Amino acid sequence: MTTSIGDRIRSLREFRDLTQEGLASRARVSVDTIRKLEQGQRQSARINTLRALARALDVQLERLVGQPTVTQQLQEDGGLLALRDAIQDVGALPGVPADDDLEDPPSEQTWVASVKAATSQYWRGEYSELSGTLPLLLRDGRAVARETPTERVWAQLALAYQLAACLATQAGHPDWAYTAVQQQLTAAARASDPLMEGMGVSTLSWVLLRQGRWEQAQDIAVRKAEALEPSFMKGTAAQFAVYGNLLVAAATPAARRDDHDRAIELLSGAEAAAVRSGPVRAYGTAFSVVDVRTQKVNIALAGEASRPAQALEFADDVRVGEISRPVHSASYRVDVAQAQYQTGDSEAALATLLDVERDQPEWIRLQALASATVREMLEAERRRNTPLRSLAARLGVDPAL
Repeated sequence: MTTSIGDRIRSLREFRDLTQEGLASRARVSVDTIRKLEQGQRQSARINTLRALARALDVQLERLVGQPTVTQQLQEDGGLLALRDAIQDVGALPGVPADDDLEDPPSEQTWVASVKAATSQYWRGEYSELSGTLPLLLRDGRAVARETPTERVWAQLALAYQLAACLATQAGHPDWAYTAVQQQLTAAARASDPLMEGMGVSTLSWVLLRQGRWEQAQDIAVRKAEALEPSFMKGTAAQFAVYGNLLVAAATPAARRDDHDRAIELLSGAEAAAVRSGPVRAYGTAFSVVDVRTQKVNIALAGEASRPAQALEFADDVRVGEISRPVHSASYRVDVAQAQYQTGDSEAALATLLDVERDQPEWIRLQALASATVREMLEAERRRNTPLRSLAARLGVDPAL
């Protein structure tokens, strides 16, 4: 039996001993919206409404909308549970006897090459394959660090944990991701690399954002950016890139909190940094002017009052072909699809989503915004056997309205 969003809202509301009116007051949404969702008259709501309901019910958005927390393909070795075990390494805890039966680690050069390959897998959206290799990569990295505790090795281990945090977050496990970021920051400190620590804080800000901890997500990113702000004349490209990434990280939670002026201010600073740095690939990520401009589209859709027309205006300044990371391109286009739908262009929104699915079939199944957009579109759709209903079925959205 399929559980709808309305079923989950009603169950959580009753568990919290809230009336529909009480939930509406806490979430600052219409009681009629809650009533229609619970009665099955509506199958979804705007993503910002769903975020407000999730916060009012004290649950993560992923649980409310039923986001999948598994990768698409099973792996013979590894997998998400193996990733959890590798992140939450029991043997690393104080007081726990160490395992003496350890295999010899790979060479430093071989392991560093594996980190680079894994980073490329992540940005291509190959999550199933990465979940199969990343657990061993983490274990090997800890072993290499024991044998060869150089700053280079610790820096690469920080990157490996950054990948683990990102993959766990994408797969709907932000609590595992938080632990991975702790390990990332510890390794970055051992590497004596302030910029790696900066990327760790940027990753942490994203994890906190996905946990719904918007104020903390903004605050830590801003404070770290202020600590690492480079000299305009003497700053290196990498320094500007990490600084800009932190400003971008702070802008999204600012917009979620309805402080759009602050969000635009932060992104303006990030764009100035990107102009200064030029396109940069460093610390497991990429940074450029186009990367910043895609985020302007995202923040225009955030908060209680979505601004889809403004989002599409921002999109006019984005050249999709210049976005270097496939997953980032897909995320941007899902934002565009949401803006297209909200401005009444359902046909363009569907075409955009189908285009994203063709490019990133596994990634899109893990995206709450994509599923929420399809639910909204499906509810308004009255024809049968359309491409929209096929897409809804593939994303796990119940087409039986």
